[in-house]
Amino acid sequence: MLKRSLLVVAAALPWLVGPACSGPGATEPAPRPITISAPSLAAEKPVDFAGLHNVVTYSDGLICGSAPEGVGLETLASMGVRTILSVDGAQPDADAARALGMRYVHLPIGYDGIDEDRKLELARAFRDLPGPLYVHCHHGKHRSAGAAAAMGIALGRLDNEQALARMRVSGTAPEYKGLYACATDAHVESEERISSASNAFPSRWTTTDFVQGMVEIDDSFDRVKEIEKASWKAPKAHPDLVPAAEIGRISHVMRELKDSGDVQARPGEFMAFLDASIESAESLEKGILDGAAALELSARMKSVNQSCKDCHAKYRN
Repeated sequence: MLKRSLLVVAAALPWLVGPACSGPGATEPAPRPITISAPSLAAEKPVDFAGLHNVVTYSDGLICGSAPEGVGLETLASMGVRTILSVDGAQPDADAARALGMRYVHLPIGYDGIDEDRKLELARAFRDLPGPLYVHCHHGKHRSAGAAAAMGIALGRLDNEQALARMRVSGTAPEYKGLYACATDAHVESEERISSASNAFPSRWTTTDFVQGMVEIDDSFDRVKEIEKASWKAPKAHPDLVPAAEIGRISHVMRELKDSGDVQARPGEFMAFLDASIESAESLEKGILDGAAALELSARMKSVNQSCKDCHAKYRN
């Protein structure tokens, strides 16, 4: 028994000391053995793994899915992933990934598509960094799918129809015409053009206060959806969640955004959309505090979602 315990400790030790081994001359930890297979290229539905959702393989060495949560980074390491590429606005946990032998690169994109400079950066990251590469946004359905399509086509790993088919497997919403254009309008890029792109590959991209606010709101929406599934009570899996506090956080961040320079510089119509979203969120919060019935709360939740969708259709998609 003692011998077995020592073997377990010895096997775990490199990962425990990995983050401390930084600075000049330090070596990256060796990648973990591959014990989990990525989805097949022929898979017609996304696959969920521990800590990962909506995982789809786009080409050899190119996997797309949701942001890692919980043990998601360990799952990616067990899948043999060497580079994680985030196109989401949230700041990634680059240190935790490095401790597991993986590199994090952060190159955010929007829902309206990808400009030429960023397309070339993404293609260069896929070409030059160790693979397999896992690209993710928040849910793994929209922005990461567009990025994967653009990278695959630029390097000649996918043709346009194959990229479109993979995006549909990921579940990319048809409303995101700019993201679908990443597949329909893309073409194979020359080595010279790809090499002209930046190879800085930052582990954390500096985003605006507006983007960070949207990330916070998106995270809270996910938690509110879990609360709604639990009949507007704290879910068993997350007993620490307070329903009114979660929706209150959404309206609070929205109110803070109204004072940001980014929002102040936008058209008055945008501010009207934001005010409508705040009003809907506050109505839902009040309903929770007043003990409204679950059906009434879900109706108010639908109103919050719709007010956000109306704004996104005009100013995001």
